[in-house]
Amino acid sequence: MMENRLFLVLLAAGSSTRMGTGTKKEYMPLESGTVLSVSLKAFLRAQNFKQTIIVIPQNQEKEASEALQKDKECALLFSKTKISFVEGGNTRQKSVKNALLFLHNSLQSEQSKCLPSPVVLIHDAARPFVSKAIIEDAVSKALKYGAAVPSMQPVDTQKELNPDGTIKRHLKRSSLGAVQTPQAFLLEPLLECHKRAEKEGSEYTDDSEIWDSFPECTGGLKIHTSLAESSNKKITFIQDVQMTIRTGFGTDLHRLVEGRKFMLGGIEIPCPFGEEAHSDGDVLLHAITDALLGAAAMGDIGSYFPPEDAKWKDADSKLLLKTVWNDIKRGGWNLNNMDCVVECEKPKLLSWRQKIIDSIASILEVESDKIFVKAKTNEKLDAVGRGEAVKAYCSCLLTR
Repeated sequence: MMENRLFLVLLAAGSSTRMGTGTKKEYMPLESGTVLSVSLKAFLRAQNFKQTIIVIPQNQEKEASEALQKDKECALLFSKTKISFVEGGNTRQKSVKNALLFLHNSLQSEQSKCLPSPVVLIHDAARPFVSKAIIEDAVSKALKYGAAVPSMQPVDTQKELNPDGTIKRHLKRSSLGAVQTPQAFLLEPLLECHKRAEKEGSEYTDDSEIWDSFPECTGGLKIHTSLAESSNKKITFIQDVQMTIRTGFGTDLHRLVEGRKFMLGGIEIPCPFGEEAHSDGDVLLHAITDALLGAAAMGDIGSYFPPEDAKWKDADSKLLLKTVWNDIKRGGWNLNNMDCVVECEKPKLLSWRQKIIDSIASILEVESDKIFVKAKTNEKLDAVGRGEAVKAYCSCLLTR
């Protein structure tokens, strides 16, 4: 299968002097880990890579490993790829060549010459906000055409300048593209291009320029553009690490009736009554779903799953939440934490709390310590207090 011939190169060999922090930017904290771990997670969530090469400065394998291990989720994903560290060169071009040569030698030892050239994705580790959609489109285009580069039309009008700073030529923005990473290529032709560039002593700004400079090595394969997004920015200065933070709030209320299961957080709790609803009535998962959708500005549970639609009759709320969360993650959002409150008189929920927390964490594929659930009674007041209803609230914090 082709996924067994898919490889990733993460470039993290730079000095980060422009950050002005004294700390290498790839090792700086970000979300639940570091810039390096967030970058790697994006790829491991999107595709199955046979091997990942992380290009680092000399004698920094310990620091790079620690930067990855700080992220619990990233560590759990290590089984999806073999990770190797390769020492970089004094330029980006030399760092890429070192990684490609390492991969080439690894493949030779596997006696894989009879197989088609694998595809390698080359990505700046300092672009941690890359989305699954960008990765998948680059892979798809490279498999089809042999080479693909994310490209989007520049926002600002572009000019070509003379050495003295005057305008030489007015460029048409509609025919221009600002390129990003990951750039995806057939590995063997790209390695041959790098060898030729090194032999000629030529320096290039990125791998797409190297690829197009040596058509005799690539068989004349043209580079096709793939999806790019403005959020896929490269961290260069300290202000680039500043993230977008969004809060969300959701609530839900259901009447309690006999003959229905009592569902809470994806767990069935023994009880003589349960929630009356079009779906399975899990008020907690419904409140969570609305909170997440609100934080991501993506609608509400009713717009996703209209109650008048018969196909959602008795639907499993775990699947509804999972569907919504996958869409939210595709938008580049990550869960920082959520806090939930459940109001009901009976049953008592304290003994069930950890099971409920673990269930929610499993649905969202996050650590359990990002979720908390509290239970309250209403002191015999209103419908909840009289045991006629159950109500749930959720607040959440998303980051991107």
